[in-house]
Amino acid sequence: MSRSLYSAPKALSFNKHVTPILLSIHGQTVFVFNTRDECSFTFFNSDSSDGLQVYVTKENFYAQRITNGNKYFSQTTNRGITDCSGAYYWFSLDSQNQVFQAGIGEPRTDTCCYKYAFDHSDPLREANKLFLESLVKIDLPVSIVPLRLLKDPITAPVPLLIKNTNHLTMEDIASNAFLPHSALSPASRGLYDCISGVRFVLNTPEFPDFAEAIEYSIKTPGLWCNTRLSEKSTEFSKIKHPLETYLRITLGQNNGESPGIPYVMEIWPPGHFSPIHNHGYAEAIIRVLHGSIQAELYPYLCDEPNTVDPFATSIMNTGDITWLSPTLNQVHKLTNLASNTQTCITIQCYSYEVSDTSHYDYFDYIGEHGAKQQYEPDSDMDFLQFKQKMKEEWDNRFKPATKESVHNSFTQFVLDCLCCCFAH
Repeated sequence: MSRSLYSAPKALSFNKHVTPILLSIHGQTVFVFNTRDECSFTFFNSDSSDGLQVYVTKENFYAQRITNGNKYFSQTTNRGITDCSGAYYWFSLDSQNQVFQAGIGEPRTDTCCYKYAFDHSDPLREANKLFLESLVKIDLPVSIVPLRLLKDPITAPVPLLIKNTNHLTMEDIASNAFLPHSALSPASRGLYDCISGVRFVLNTPEFPDFAEAIEYSIKTPGLWCNTRLSEKSTEFSKIKHPLETYLRITLGQNNGESPGIPYVMEIWPPGHFSPIHNHGYAEAIIRVLHGSIQAELYPYLCDEPNTVDPFATSIMNTGDITWLSPTLNQVHKLTNLASNTQTCITIQCYSYEVSDTSHYDYFDYIGEHGAKQQYEPDSDMDFLQFKQKMKEEWDNRFKPATKESVHNSFTQFVLDCLCCCFAH
């Protein structure tokens, strides 16, 4: 099924009618799947003489051992399958910690809706561990669409911010507060290495006022940023908020290994925001170069308005670096809060997985009437041209206004007044 129509991680590269699915490590995995109906699937041992059957109903998840009939109901809150569009599911099998978990959307603790942990004091704990470690394959009905099979189980929350190895402390690792940059995938680590250096900054010796010049261009009618933002005010929706847009300044060319040009400087004036969107299941690194921005993370992309809430909201400040993978942090909404006084400027870097053989060159987003739409990443201007343009505008800021600039400013003033009248 096309990823443009189905907002979930891409399907595994095997026929869904072929069973069993072999686990890469015995007794542990995260199985990501989709289903529209109540169903069950089974983790079996090598000779299929024993196993763990997982039930997915409209009310809940639960598991049951085949040989003795023991049922494992959630020890926390529990929910079952949902009718919301775009939803998908995951089940985590963890033999080392003897924990079962399941959830809706991205496979992570934030989306967990079922959890069962064996009692550490149980005299059968060693026997339970041997049973779980004996599970080597998954048997599926045809009603389940397998999406991904991850090697490691869900054990802890996923840190949003990355820290370089040279800055990590033992406390950082113990508290799981940051993701070490060495833990990134090869593709993401390559992106991180390109944009995380101390010289990768806006203001440079030859143009120390670059950030201030961008602010000046945004606030001054007739200048490039101000004009372009006005032109893009209906970019995502003609009936929604005119601040639902931002500028995309691209660095380099599209090399065919990312959705759009891989390096994009994005400019977010105060109050501006993106629609809820995903990133084509690409890997990505985002660094805040100037100001701050709020990120709301969603479990999946749903085109039914006000039905799926963000599971996390975080503020990222200048110097912070975050990440996206095909299965984590994919769906979000970015906002430069209206209460901020500074424009936020970020660098966004994208790359498909090394193993990805089906490139999807769009971002899916929630547009007019809550409908899911495609956005093909574009460029408002090349970075080197943009920097030169900002320098020219900045150098000319004290020169007398020309007739043309006065006319443009007056026209913009009239348009702003008309917009204000219609708004009220």
